[in-house]
Amino acid sequence: MIRVGLTGGIASGKSTVSRFLHERGAEIIDADLIAREVVAPGTHGLKSIVETFGEEFLAPDGTLNRAKLGELVFSDGEARQALNAVVHPLVRARSAELIDHLPADSIVVEDIPLLAVGKMADRFDLVVVIEATPENQVARMVRDRDMTEDEACARLKSQASNAERRAVADVLIVNNGSAEELAAQLDKLWLRLEQMRTEDVRVEG
Repeated sequence: MIRVGLTGGIASGKSTVSRFLHERGAEIIDADLIAREVVAPGTHGLKSIVETFGEEFLAPDGTLNRAKLGELVFSDGEARQALNAVVHPLVRARSAELIDHLPADSIVVEDIPLLAVGKMADRFDLVVVIEATPENQVARMVRDRDMTEDEACARLKSQASNAERRAVADVLIVNNGSAEELAAQLDKLWLRLEQMRTEDVRVEG
């Protein structure tokens, strides 16, 4: 099994990269999707969030009011740390459970936005960082996510910097150009992953 850590800032293009790799045959473990699963109604995760932040962060239907909680944690570092302390262990445990059920020769790509700041790089055979300029990220958030420029800039400031992510990268994918330019980089990445898997099988054999 080849384990790949995939990370990048908001609006850098991680979802596009994940889709490409999945189409080639990779198994995708999406930390954001799992983070939603582990705080669904009736879960220990949601109970812990209510205990930590209060019932005012529940929506009328009993689900987590993600927008309200997001406003808090993106402007308050201590609140963000408290939320991470609840959610991250649950996400890691669920990710491990999913991976345990995959074929032994899988190429597993774990999409983890907080890989760099969480110091998780040593868990992976290869760390892939998707990068875009802050200007492109802000423009994409305004265009695609209905954010104002101020909201987009605030979201960027709450995340790791490009320099912090580069420091843990084995492969850097720069996504500032055309779809064709991105695809060319991803073709090279997939070739490298297939070579790694072939070499790994030979070693084990």
